[in-house]
Amino acid sequence: MHEPSRTHLVLIPSYNTGERLFSTVAAARAQWSPVWVVVDGSTDGTGERLQALAATDPGLRVFVLPSNQGKGAAVLHGLRQARAAGFTHALTMDSDGQHPADLIAPFMARSQARPEAMVLGKPVFDASAPLLRVRGRRISNGWTELETLFAGIGDSLYGFRVYPIAPLIAVMQRQPWMRRFDFDTEAVVRLAWQGVKPINIDAPVKYLSAEEGGVSHFNYVRDNALLTWMHTRLMLEFGLRLPLLVARRLRRAPPFQP
Repeated sequence: MHEPSRTHLVLIPSYNTGERLFSTVAAARAQWSPVWVVVDGSTDGTGERLQALAATDPGLRVFVLPSNQGKGAAVLHGLRQARAAGFTHALTMDSDGQHPADLIAPFMARSQARPEAMVLGKPVFDASAPLLRVRGRRISNGWTELETLFAGIGDSLYGFRVYPIAPLIAVMQRQPWMRRFDFDTEAVVRLAWQGVKPINIDAPVKYLSAEEGGVSHFNYVRDNALLTWMHTRLMLEFGLRLPLLVARRLRRAPPFQP
């Protein structure tokens, strides 16, 4: 078993993931300790079953929210609990088996070496990836690059990443958004605005079929509308922040060599 980290934990938000949640948690626990799960108002019984497992595993902690609040809200709940317990960084990963648990340790090591940064997974897709989803994220990534003045965010939607906890809580507490599917993208944009540098690491992503136990709550109309509203808000705020972002970029630019 891994020695528990006192600074870095794995944080898994979950909503009605079914049996896939248990294999995801087992894979994460095989790679890291501690692993925390926030069950976001699930009605499939996974919260109670996972709490029973946690009772016999000191490296696993489970929070069960009384109603579904959204991914960002579930992550924020876990972040606040983690900060109160003295943790400084959290690796978020989805509960549906898409993210590579075997890369937890390398991502944590990079974060421990560069604690001021956010370590972001850059997805490497296989044939299981829906073409419409792949093309859609290219559009979102293009907007993110513009909104951050090309800060170097490799992918804005891939949720396998290590955040510094205090800056992320601070940006979430300042405004009411980032509580649902808009969380992943808005988190990296707002952290980049605060000067948190991204470190990108390639990571595979697998879209599981229903026969493989895959579960998706993505709704093309609802969630794309949410992303459109999010980028509209961010672009408006970007316009206000542009002088500051340009000044920061100029300060960091290398001196001109004739």
